[in-house]
Amino acid sequence: MSEVRVLREVVAGATPDTLPHNVEAEQQLLGAILTNNDIYDRISALVKPEHFFEPVHQRIFEVALARIQKNALASPVTLKAYLEEDEGLKALGGPAYLAHLAGTAIAAYAARDYAQMIYDLSVRRELIRLGQDVSARASEVAVHDDPREQIVAAEQALYKLGEQGHAERGFVSFLKAAHDAVSIANAAYQRGGGLSGIGTGLADLDRKLGGLHPSDLLILAGRPSMGKTALATNIAFNVARAHRRGRLPDGTEGSVQGGVVGFFSLEMSAEQLAARILSEASEVPSEQIRRGELSEHEFRRFVEAAKALETCPLYIDDTPALPISALAARARRLKRTHGLDVLIVDYLQLVRPATARDSRVNEVSEITQGLKAIAKELDIPVIALSQLSRQVENREDKRPQLSDLRESGSIEQDADVVMFVFREEYYKEREKPGEHDLEATAKWQQAMEQVHGRAEVIIGKQRHGPIGSVMLAFEGQLTRFSNLEQHHSPRGDESF
Repeated sequence: MSEVRVLREVVAGATPDTLPHNVEAEQQLLGAILTNNDIYDRISALVKPEHFFEPVHQRIFEVALARIQKNALASPVTLKAYLEEDEGLKALGGPAYLAHLAGTAIAAYAARDYAQMIYDLSVRRELIRLGQDVSARASEVAVHDDPREQIVAAEQALYKLGEQGHAERGFVSFLKAAHDAVSIANAAYQRGGGLSGIGTGLADLDRKLGGLHPSDLLILAGRPSMGKTALATNIAFNVARAHRRGRLPDGTEGSVQGGVVGFFSLEMSAEQLAARILSEASEVPSEQIRRGELSEHEFRRFVEAAKALETCPLYIDDTPALPISALAARARRLKRTHGLDVLIVDYLQLVRPATARDSRVNEVSEITQGLKAIAKELDIPVIALSQLSRQVENREDKRPQLSDLRESGSIEQDADVVMFVFREEYYKEREKPGEHDLEATAKWQQAMEQVHGRAEVIIGKQRHGPIGSVMLAFEGQLTRFSNLEQHHSPRGDESF
């Protein structure tokens, strides 16, 4: 029977027996396990009790599994005591059925193939059930059941189903682990030294972080006007502009340099964000672009920059107030359709929790845990921007610290890296003395010259590396961060 016919019959109300299954394969795999318990180790990461179609087979597998995990023998004789009163087993002939299973056992080398078949058929049944659920839920027109939320829920269920069944790694030999470590070191060497992750385009920051690493959640925090969004867009632009595809060490196609960037802009529109990036690329001040005060030469430069970046793999989603579940679903979809190497969220406090919570702290905890889950699930670095509390303004030293994070407990706990953007120039400008005080004005001007055009990225937490500060150049008109012109030793040692 074809899959299409099976699906039509089930949707039309056909009996469960029409669902795709193979009872004989289940019998032979169970028989093999009951005659040789070592076979379970080969298939344990792939097949679970719920993957068996026949309920009696599920229970036999569960009992056998429980005994094997206790280092006890699982055989027709030992299982008899646990299943003698099982009504389903009685209908199949009672304990004699266990002996029948052992008699139909397959060869040990074929166990993996049978396990894969059982798993694949289970996935097909789940797909049919999922289709029925989507159809049934869509048919019920309820006031509080938004169709868009149904789409997100269906997409999550499909993605979760697609990610199941991957074999667990278990123990690996030191030889294999050492080989992987050398591969990572070689990737860093090929990228010019110091980088095992994706480069941000900011050399000093890359030296401190080693690049952006898969499965990491990085928090980029700061007070308003410090340049959080500017730094995030600079990193996004640098990563996307450097993107090159090629063959990866494992033989698959992927990003060998730079990467595909997804940018959730919950505060600014896509057009505003694009204008910022084009301002940096064309070196035309963003405020002139906004007001339209461009010379012919500047406008031509702006258009040429837009044309040059047409193929830049940077994707922007400016939907406001996205729930974390929808954000995750859209990130999965982007990875599936275009690829995804870095995800940026601007900013964390504007993301909504999937469900209403009793306190804001619990809501932020759900959001940060969700972002970390996205990083691990999609195996990409996630950069989330975050606001700082006003208590920074009440201190004489305005440099931010971990305790300044709003709802800091969960953010600090879930993040692999916490960075703060700090521009002393912003605060110094507001300390300008009166014009009549010449001595104070001279001191202020001297202090301003020292901090003008400089920004500090303070790394307050790094799970896999050192903390400290990184100095960057900042051009306010272009909202651009760049490397300071400094000479480094060959090893890239820094003082902080």
